[in-house]
Amino acid sequence: MKVFINPGHAPNGNPDPGACGNGLRECDVALAVGKAVESYLNAAGVETELLQSDSLYEICETANSSDADIFVSIHCNAAEAEAANGTETWTCAGSNRGSMLASYIQNQIVDALDTTDRGVKIATPGVNGLYVLTNTDMPAVLVELGFISNSDDEKILANNQDALARALARGVTDYECSVQ
Repeated sequence: MKVFINPGHAPNGNPDPGACGNGLRECDVALAVGKAVESYLNAAGVETELLQSDSLYEICETANSSDADIFVSIHCNAAEAEAANGTETWTCAGSNRGSMLASYIQNQIVDALDTTDRGVKIATPGVNGLYVLTNTDMPAVLVELGFISNSDDEKILANNQDALARALARGVTDYECSVQ
């Protein structure tokens, strides 16, 4: 199995760092977690490819030509309401395998870090279709690890990146076991 890992937003935050709050930038958290996920998956014998880019088109084209079996995009959420918190994982409408992958990852992160379970969300093309989910050819998920705008989630995002990565990698390997 091969996993394409996409840490969200632009490398080094230029031109788009993603959500920022409480001294963190989404691009930095996503990259740190993504690199750790890659390391854990490689140690488990899973092939990976990682790309952080400010071009959604480049991300999808590279993923589609990579021979990856699944696509995982890593992000941090944000909201004006500081009380908004928790983990959610998105997948594309109509993708049964994407929904399975999303559920495994969501459950592992929520169980391991005791984050608020915001559930698996469905992206519908033309309605709320997230570009990377609707333009990749393999089962795909977009993981919102937590809210960078929430002080409790921010502590998890700042201090528990390795635990987040381990949980995400376990979700991927749970999925791998279920489809073999």
